[in-house]
Amino acid sequence: MSTTPSTTPFNIKRTRTDIFSAFLRARKEFGSSKVALVDGDERELTYNEIARAAFALGSALKKKTSKNEVVGIMLPTGAGAVIAFLAVLAAGRTPAMLNFTAGSANIKSSMKAAQVSRVLTAHKFVELGSLEPLIESLSEAAEMVYLEDVRESLSLKDKLHGVIGPIFPSAVFSGPDYRKTGVILFTSGTEGEPKGVVLSHQNIVANVEQVRDHIGLDPETDSVFNPLPTFHCFGLTVGALLPIMAGVKAIFHPTPLQPREIAKRIRTTGATILLATDTFISQYARVGEDGDLSSVRLAVCGAERVRDETRQLVRRKFQIEILEGYGATEASPVVAANSIELNKPGTVGQLMADMEYELVPVDGIEDGGKLRIRGPNVMQGYMRPDNPGVIEPTDEGWHDTGDIVAIDKDRCIRIRGRVKRFAKIGGEMVSLSVVENCASAIWPDDMHAAGAIPDPRKGEQVVLLTTARSANRSDILAWSQSHGVSELSVPRKVYHVDDIPVLGTGKVDYGAVNRMVRDLTDT
Repeated sequence: MSTTPSTTPFNIKRTRTDIFSAFLRARKEFGSSKVALVDGDERELTYNEIARAAFALGSALKKKTSKNEVVGIMLPTGAGAVIAFLAVLAAGRTPAMLNFTAGSANIKSSMKAAQVSRVLTAHKFVELGSLEPLIESLSEAAEMVYLEDVRESLSLKDKLHGVIGPIFPSAVFSGPDYRKTGVILFTSGTEGEPKGVVLSHQNIVANVEQVRDHIGLDPETDSVFNPLPTFHCFGLTVGALLPIMAGVKAIFHPTPLQPREIAKRIRTTGATILLATDTFISQYARVGEDGDLSSVRLAVCGAERVRDETRQLVRRKFQIEILEGYGATEASPVVAANSIELNKPGTVGQLMADMEYELVPVDGIEDGGKLRIRGPNVMQGYMRPDNPGVIEPTDEGWHDTGDIVAIDKDRCIRIRGRVKRFAKIGGEMVSLSVVENCASAIWPDDMHAAGAIPDPRKGEQVVLLTTARSANRSDILAWSQSHGVSELSVPRKVYHVDDIPVLGTGKVDYGAVNRMVRDLTDT
């Protein structure tokens, strides 16, 4: 196993620029003819080709949109999404990344919050994804702008911008203040209606520089394989913008839901860094044949807890070390991560550079508290559907993550669960994540999700949903007793279900889980 120490110490001065200018800086630093990305069809694009396309498309979009307009982008992971994102910035507009898996109602709610009246998408994407009904519904609220149509109608002036821009950027582009809004993303909606998360240019660039400093990337030998959606901050910041700004080739795959194809593509492209979630990487490792993932020197996983079973599987089968991290859309998104030098399973590593934290005591929790964070990557604030276009600012830069954490002597963070994902049983706080972890240890090949319902005697009781047909309460009780886990973490009821609902980001959809729990316990 080769390792790459960090060679780019975090420098706050490098974050004081807008996102598009940071892209142009990388083009200058690493060479305009260097391949910056590989698309899902294996097409390679250099920095120059991306810059030309972004300047030309940006010129066309500038005529079709108004000053300071927020433009929706609804595209799969790939060159089209990156170019559209950069083009919106080059036009002096603000991109809003829309989650096309969230359903019409949630997307419309997101569009209302950010005041999106135009959405960039592609005919090919709509056709391949059979998204015609969704597009028809969204067309009631916004104009659909198709990339193919814009490309075919480029004027001579637009094409000249594409030629002149990469040579004399200042002639056609004037970067905005880095403190202004750079992008709007949306919370996953796992616990309710999505909120708009307003991130400044500096927020994004700072997080790119923080992660670059933390994990170490080698522009000469590394390439990042990214199948994660760009509507999710992990997929956008770490999967797309980080590699491009750090001079590391980004290899895109349009969906994380094709494990066999992804395993084969990693082999053919020789990718050295894999971005994934626990759910996805366990699938890739299971279906991957000997040698498929052998080029990967490390996997960076976030969005959900990495199970011990997953870590052991990828280490045993492919000798890959997993660096588990922790993030929130509100932090652009990376808050903490393990590193090659200090990789502590069971923790999500140390905070990113230039961040500070505080732990707020929580009744019933002795070890740890609720995490609040502040730093250059923490958002400007929220936008909500009931107050469209208005930024609800943070508390003097502080963001309440809603997560209960403990911090050890090495300053590594251990996530105990979300405040909303604790049940209060007989006056004690019980983490629903621990309940799920117990089930995962017994039935590692299945999915499990826990919820809580009111209990007239003890306050609440825990209910487990599982895809394991043999799952039962007595086995969980026996496992808990033999491993020193409190019996309060043993679910009162266990229900077998065909599927655990999952969001497009790979996270469990706990809103849907809670509805299923209520429906099952009411019958």
